[in-house]
Amino acid sequence: MYSREEAKKIKENFWTSFGQYMSVVPNVDGEKVTWVNYKTGIKHLFFRMDADNKHATIAIEIANPDEGIRALIWEQFKEYEQMLLEELQEEWIWDFDYYDEYGKAKSRIFIDIRGVSVFKQEDWPQLISFFKPRIMALDSFWSSAQYGFELFK
Repeated sequence: MYSREEAKKIKENFWTSFGQYMSVVPNVDGEKVTWVNYKTGIKHLFFRMDADNKHATIAIEIANPDEGIRALIWEQFKEYEQMLLEELQEEWIWDFDYYDEYGKAKSRIFIDIRGVSVFKQEDWPQLISFFKPRIMALDSFWSSAQYGFELFK
């Protein structure tokens, strides 16, 4: 078992390593991008990656505190569902009523893998292989779809 500080340090090391690995990969438009902290340009809309001691998740997270606006953004994603599926090449889980560990209401579209741990360095290649193609697919999707979300800026 790791102390809180040790766990934090290991996670930081993983995300730093992932960021360095991805730093040479341009986005679909050929521009430099910070993959670990991907900017959608839309307030309260995030592409999130997370890993802990049991699983890893990548998600589109709609965190707008106004449920009505969150629902409108969700509906916009539903309009783009086929385009998203074509980019991802796999089905993701759509969860409108998601609550984070603090009880905050959010909506998310996500996929995860189980049986991997960010605390096991031998799992890092599998984690990177999970995150890399999916964040790149989200970037490719977003390159085309972002214009349909501009009214939420």
